[in-house]
Amino acid sequence: MDRRKLVKGAMGATAALFTPQISPHLHASEPATGPVTKAGPAIRQDWTRLLVKIVDPVLRSAAGGTLFQAMPVEAAPGQEADRRGVSPLEALGRTLSGVAPWLENGSLTGDDESVRSRYAALAQQAIARAVDPVAPSYLRFGLARQTIVDAGFLSLAMARAPRTLLQSLPATSKKQLGDALRATRKQTPPFNNWLLFAAMVEACLHLLGEEWDSERVDYALREHDSWFLGDGIYGDGPHFHADNYNSYVIHPFLAAILDAVGDQQAAWAAMKAPMAARSRRFASLQERSINADGSFPAIGRSITYRCGAFHHLADAALRKRLPETLSPGQARCALNAVIKRTMLAPKTFDAKGWLTIGLAGHQPSLGETYISTGSLYLCTTAFLPLGLSPDDPFWTGPPEAWTSQRIWSGEDHAADHAAD
Repeated sequence: MDRRKLVKGAMGATAALFTPQISPHLHASEPATGPVTKAGPAIRQDWTRLLVKIVDPVLRSAAGGTLFQAMPVEAAPGQEADRRGVSPLEALGRTLSGVAPWLENGSLTGDDESVRSRYAALAQQAIARAVDPVAPSYLRFGLARQTIVDAGFLSLAMARAPRTLLQSLPATSKKQLGDALRATRKQTPPFNNWLLFAAMVEACLHLLGEEWDSERVDYALREHDSWFLGDGIYGDGPHFHADNYNSYVIHPFLAAILDAVGDQQAAWAAMKAPMAARSRRFASLQERSINADGSFPAIGRSITYRCGAFHHLADAALRKRLPETLSPGQARCALNAVIKRTMLAPKTFDAKGWLTIGLAGHQPSLGETYISTGSLYLCTTAFLPLGLSPDDPFWTGPPEAWTSQRIWSGEDHAADHAAD
């Protein structure tokens, strides 16, 4: 079948079935400090609708080969031209890394499954167009150092949805994907969390059954192990940075890399248990950082990734790697509060549905020089639990107040203690 006809049909069917709009039950003004009463299934439907609203412009444009033309590139003054060449890959790689578990979810039925399958078709077509080196839609892998990052996020998406996003690709597209990922090797990552992006690229090449560089993986894993500071926290390089990169990148990428290639060397396999323990502790810290109203400290760089600051907590829930003191229902309610607080503020989306720079609305001054429209789609990683079955305890567990709600309402609550 002609690819253009296939994707056009998928787009039309999706639009008719599931017009992206926020659920009428989901409102920014809905208080987050009162009793937690909303049931998990209703929250799951809210998340699905909101995620579709966020990703629809990216996946439709990328699947149609028009991402460069369609996507606005908001950036810091004077940075627009520089970011225009890399922002589309940022948008696609980050979007796919967040939607991948939902696209891979084989437990959905009815309308839920119809929506999922149609967005899976758009994602598959988007990847094929993005990696075709002779097409104008090629996303310029290796052109700039930034492409290391977003090739890493694209690779993370492949690891999270191997059946839907990797194995489903035609042989030609798989070969082109491998070539695109290898093209980023000409760029050198800085000595910080970027080592994990380069390592994730190599892990994806391994999953593709292609030649991969184990030394890049070993270097990233060993350096991060040496940068562990204690109590679930890694330095971003040799020094600690007071920001959210332990969640944006470090913990989720370490877990995904070890899943993909951890059994290839004994030294890597030995890292799994201690890194999983650190992961649980950091998930606990993340949940405790969510305020009673769903806000969180606006500290550090890249704060415009919005609810993506809780990438790790969402990943821990998806992996069923929450600490014993944190129930799935409590994690669901805490994440829901953050998603509502960051994604439903006025002016979060422009008139055509693209994200704008900000944390609680449109706040362009919060964007560093490397931030552009495409960067913002890391927010999708807060929705990772949509990869869980609707009958998983994350969705079926009773609503529960999260830690800040309990403590600041006057409830007697156990004290927190360091893990080591």
